[in-house]
Amino acid sequence: MKKSLEVYKQIAETLAKHFDGLYYVDLESGAYTELVAIKILKDLAIDSDGKDFFKETSASAKKCVHPDDQKTALAFLSKANTLKTLSKRESNAAVYRIVVDGEVTHMRHIQFLCDDKKHIVFCVRNVEKEYRHEEELKKDLKSAELLARLDDLTGIRNKNAFKEHVKNIDAAIKSGGEVQPFGVVMCDVNDLKLTNDTRGHSFGDEILQGASRMICETFKHSPVFRVGGDEFVVILSGSDFKQREKLVKSFKLQSESNRVARTGSVVACGMASYHPDKDRNFNAVFKRADQKMYKNKGKLKSKKIIDEFHRMETIKDPIPEDRRAKLDAMFGAMFTVAGGGYVYLNDMRYDFSRWSLPLINDFGLAAEYMYHADSIWQNYIHPDDVDVYRSAVDAVLCKDAELKCIYYRARKADGSYVLLTTRGFVLNDDKGNPEYFGGIIIPQ
Repeated sequence: MKKSLEVYKQIAETLAKHFDGLYYVDLESGAYTELVAIKILKDLAIDSDGKDFFKETSASAKKCVHPDDQKTALAFLSKANTLKTLSKRESNAAVYRIVVDGEVTHMRHIQFLCDDKKHIVFCVRNVEKEYRHEEELKKDLKSAELLARLDDLTGIRNKNAFKEHVKNIDAAIKSGGEVQPFGVVMCDVNDLKLTNDTRGHSFGDEILQGASRMICETFKHSPVFRVGGDEFVVILSGSDFKQREKLVKSFKLQSESNRVARTGSVVACGMASYHPDKDRNFNAVFKRADQKMYKNKGKLKSKKIIDEFHRMETIKDPIPEDRRAKLDAMFGAMFTVAGGGYVYLNDMRYDFSRWSLPLINDFGLAAEYMYHADSIWQNYIHPDDVDVYRSAVDAVLCKDAELKCIYYRARKADGSYVLLTTRGFVLNDDKGNPEYFGGIIIPQ
């Protein structure tokens, strides 16, 4: 437990700015250690160490949780419920309100099962700004009629809006007049039911929201609709229609990249274009797009999960499967606690790294998994800042326990430079030698 505790302490210290509270809990005994204090609850004087996490947090909840959320909070903090939930999946989350000095604050609580299956990391994050932003968006909606046409989960147009749009297209086709060129992209999220069953509906919702963002960011100038639980439709028009082949190819590559990395949404898609000489209605185009989507879905499902290593043929001593699996597990814990963003983790024994997809996409790196990532990343750093970066890396290789916060400029995929802050950590093995090196990169 001491070794595991040190690992999580170092991660917590590095990522402290990204969450408001973190506890390391022994599932069997209930003993816990505070890694990051919940600042907003400082007046409650919660002990930094204790013998029964579930009992003590339940008692605190009765003092500060909003009366309407007491039932939800106490159920979430129940040891029996925690054991039951985490026996089925590796994490659990809930949002409930706390009341401090008369002010109500929404807090997201996450229970993350550790690799040893004997401990959990309990994370707390203040999501009041997110909640208020969502509330403001709702208030900005002009009428109940508009709400009826928007999907609650993703914020995009729903099936009602889709039917109305299709009705207008069919009317234009039936009139015999000129119909503006259009195409249909049918999208379907892979393995949503499996995600809901194994990781819970909260994670399934995040996958759907991520899929919605992927689709909207790719087809920026076309209406996007959620027409079913895991189904989305894009009606291509204008510049999106003209670039349809390029956009669909880009979307498939991103989805495949997510599949390989096992992060982000994996979405199958198929596209078909309207042919005035043979298509008598919208449904004819829709059916062709749907058929192509199912072909793409079959290809995604039939592929084995094979990680794409960067220039693997040049590596004389490739990382073993058990080490890669351990790296993936630790990266997953970091990514969950950090809440996404630019996260990286390097197995120093094999000089093998995993980098988060947002960083790969924004800077145009070759893959999420890389050997010799430090030399690759150095090519993206502004020439005037290379010495700063190199000095920090050399300090790590000389067994410095922590990468000091450094600032440097790096080149993005579009050629522009952005100022970055990097703070990392080194985890040592049982002999005190550096074993893992990781952390976060934050754009300024």
